[in-house]
Amino acid sequence: MSIIMVGKKIAEHLREENAKEIDSLLKRGIKPTLAAVRVGERSDAISYENSTIKWLDKLNIGCETFHYDENIDKKTFLEELEKINKMPNIHGILLFRPMPPELEDLEVEYAISPVKDVDGMNPLNLGKVCVQDESGHAPCTAEAVMEILKYHNIDLNGKKAVVLGRSMVIGKPVSILLMNANATVTVCHSRTKDLPAVCREADIIVAAIGKAGFVTADFVKDGAVVIDVGINVVEGGRGVTGDVAYDEVAPKCSYITPVPGGVGSVTNAVLAKHIVRAARVLNR
Repeated sequence: MSIIMVGKKIAEHLREENAKEIDSLLKRGIKPTLAAVRVGERSDAISYENSTIKWLDKLNIGCETFHYDENIDKKTFLEELEKINKMPNIHGILLFRPMPPELEDLEVEYAISPVKDVDGMNPLNLGKVCVQDESGHAPCTAEAVMEILKYHNIDLNGKKAVVLGRSMVIGKPVSILLMNANATVTVCHSRTKDLPAVCREADIIVAAIGKAGFVTADFVKDGAVVIDVGINVVEGGRGVTGDVAYDEVAPKCSYITPVPGGVGSVTNAVLAKHIVRAARVLNR
């Protein structure tokens, strides 16, 4: 019988860990504050923004919203980011993605202050993660995966981990974090040969490939740990489902995350932790 790794419990644990530091900052007259930057009116971005604001408010972390028209040109957008970088009351910056194609490039990512880049978009932060410099912020979802494993005391030392997906948002950074924890990591993608066989060798599978129900029972060996990062809208818009065919995979696992209610629930808690860390660094 697999143990379901419920994200809400882990998020609450992280909230409790952050509470003392938030109180300490508030006593100094410093309220940790996020700049939530959204371009356009995508319903998924608006929904994520609303849930983020709601979570941060529970923690007594501020959130200022910056909304821009989807037709904003890159030069103007970069100027707006620089203004936010210079705001002393803003400690973290979160860009909601995807953005218009013109804005999805390295120039925009580098434009975010590395200290305020609480979701690890700036490549300088990923470089810090690679060399295990703790002043760097990893992408929140990638770090959420690690927090889930840590909470459940899952030993990664020498374990075989397979990461499905190689995006800069999840796949690549989570593979680095797993290696930093002494796991032996294989990163798989659309051109990986005999993918089910590769996955069956894994002690830990992190599914972040963006295909609903892609990971089936024949991908998973008995006793594996499976973390499902996928969020796929169910046909007709009735809820979401993960990259793992949960009902058939769960009986084979020692641990598994559900979707919804798994990794996504922990991501905002990690975001809050990063905002608090940035507020502390900026107010030394």
